[in-house]
Amino acid sequence: MGYGGYDGGWPPYVSVAERRLKAEREIAKLRKKGQKIEPVAIEGRTIARTFWGKAWGDNLESYHDFAYRLERGRSYVRNGLVIDLRIAEREVTAMVAGSAVYRVTVGIDAVAAAQWRSICKDCAGGIDSLVELLQGRLSQGVMERLCRQELGLFPRPKEIRFTCSCLDYASMCKHVAAVLYGVGARLDHQPELLFRLRSVDEKDLVSGLDQALPVAGKGPARRKVLEADDLSAMFGLDMADAAPATAKAPLNAAAKPPPGRQKQAAVSRKVAAKPKRRAVAQPAV
Repeated sequence: MGYGGYDGGWPPYVSVAERRLKAEREIAKLRKKGQKIEPVAIEGRTIARTFWGKAWGDNLESYHDFAYRLERGRSYVRNGLVIDLRIAEREVTAMVAGSAVYRVTVGIDAVAAAQWRSICKDCAGGIDSLVELLQGRLSQGVMERLCRQELGLFPRPKEIRFTCSCLDYASMCKHVAAVLYGVGARLDHQPELLFRLRSVDEKDLVSGLDQALPVAGKGPARRKVLEADDLSAMFGLDMADAAPATAKAPLNAAAKPPPGRQKQAAVSRKVAAKPKRRAVAQPAV
C-alpha cells in the first residue's frame, strides 16, 4: 500500500468536471436531508471584488510558504468545490469536494485587546458611518491601517490553525487553501463576518459618531433637511416651485385688511350705506 492507503502512492486522479459533478450531487443530497448548505459561488475567475474580500486575499497571498497550496486552493474554489462554508467567532468550518468530500476546520485567534484599541484609536475620525465601513468606502489611510501586516485586522500565519479530513499530511492542503479563499469570497457579501471571526465589534470603529448627532427634541440639523432639489434628485421628479406656505385664518373669521387700507375700506362702507336719490323725470319742453 502506498501513500494514504492507495497503491502507487497517490489517490486515483479525478477530473475537475467529475469533482464539480460530485460537489453538485453532494449539495443536492444534503439539502434533501434538510441540511442548510452555504456553498461558495464564484462568478468567472475573480474570487473577490470588494475591499474586504480583496484585502483578505492579499493578506493570504503574503504567506509565501504556502504559495503552491494556495494556487491549488484558488482552482478548487473557482470550480465550486467548496460546497459549504460557515464563519463563526474564531472558527471557520467547511466541506470541500475532492476525490471525496472532506471536512475542514480553520481556527483563527482573536485580535489582541491592545492591538484592537490601537486600531480603533488610529482610525478615529476617519470613518463616517458603519455603512461606509462595511461597504469599504474608506480613506487610503484607514485602509492601510486595517491591512497593516502584523498589527492590522487580518490574521498572521501563526494565528491560524487548520485540520482537514483528507490524507494529505502537508502543513496546508489544497482543501484548506480553498476554504481560506472561500472566506474572502464570503466577505464580499458579508464583510461583518470578518469582525465576528476576529472576535471584535466593528461598532468600536465608529463609536464616537453618536456624540456628533443632534440631541433628540432639538430638531434636525440644518444640513440634514431635504431641499426640493434633493427630493427631485432622489425620486427623479420634476418638482415645480411651490409658493411659501401662509397661515390660514380660522373658519368663520372675517378677513382683516392690511392696516394701510382699513380707513379706505371704512369710507367705502359709508358711501355704500347712503340711500340713492330717486331720479325725477323732467317735463318735456
